[in-house]
Amino acid sequence: MAITEESSSPLVIVVGATGIQGGSVIKALQESNKQYRIRGLTRDTKKDASKALTERGVEMVAVNLTVENKEAVYEAFEGATYAFAVTNFWEHFSKDREVSEGKMMVDAAKAANVKLLVWSGLPGYDEISGGKYKNVHFFDSKAIVTAYAKDVGLPFASVEAGVYMTNYVAVAPPKKQADGSYAIILPVAPDCVAPLIDTANDYGLFVREAIESPKGHQTEIFAYSEMLSYADVAKTLGDITGKKIVCLQVSPEQCMQGMVTEGLSESVALEYTQMFQVFEEFGYYGTRESAVSVKSLTKKPRTWAEFVKATDWSKVLA
Repeated sequence: MAITEESSSPLVIVVGATGIQGGSVIKALQESNKQYRIRGLTRDTKKDASKALTERGVEMVAVNLTVENKEAVYEAFEGATYAFAVTNFWEHFSKDREVSEGKMMVDAAKAANVKLLVWSGLPGYDEISGGKYKNVHFFDSKAIVTAYAKDVGLPFASVEAGVYMTNYVAVAPPKKQADGSYAIILPVAPDCVAPLIDTANDYGLFVREAIESPKGHQTEIFAYSEMLSYADVAKTLGDITGKKIVCLQVSPEQCMQGMVTEGLSESVALEYTQMFQVFEEFGYYGTRESAVSVKSLTKKPRTWAEFVKATDWSKVLA
């Protein structure tokens, strides 16, 4: 159903409207059989992605979502029925800043008296690991905001994305080996499992479910299509592309050094390495259970195999 401007329809605020998650949320709401007004927040309404959303009926608003700009953020949330909020740790690499900005958006949603704030959260790995792994800051910061939102009594759902399938295309593609094969290099065993999601295509389905289903309120929702071992990820990619692809386990120290060699800082390399260690020892989501299952979504999200078939791997596996 088309996005509407009818004042009687609920207004959904979408933070990061031109980003991967925000764009997916807008896509999913536009596919709904319910009508929504959508206000997309972005820093630059002059860029092409913003203009394209305007053409689809989204009210695009330019706002810098920083604590220093708090009044403008509150104004951007005014009148909202629902809100989707997301932060981007990788813009500044600051746990404290991400927490501050996340709490600010929680407060803005509460001030607007929204019926539901959907937050792009993640598990807290310091807590899940009992303090063993304290350096996965981009997970822990989001978990702190989740706890804050629960404490302030806001109608709230945390939609926690699994591992982006696109990571294997751009962020951490398989490495070509001397014998012509490719390896997915990890500091964990190949049988370690992780949740996978085609974020741009499917993340919004889980947010839409949170908004439209009473089960989605006051809960944590795990956004992924399937749990796969890294061995199965490699095998499926190899079977479909016709390339020899394996999982290569290295020590945590070797993993960190490899990331640093490729240009990451030691602190970021440590975050990623400890993240994988939590996957293996405690599970991506720990022992918690999701309030919403894939079966309850309005359509089935893409599997890893479907994503592989739909993706051009010619440059990745050149």
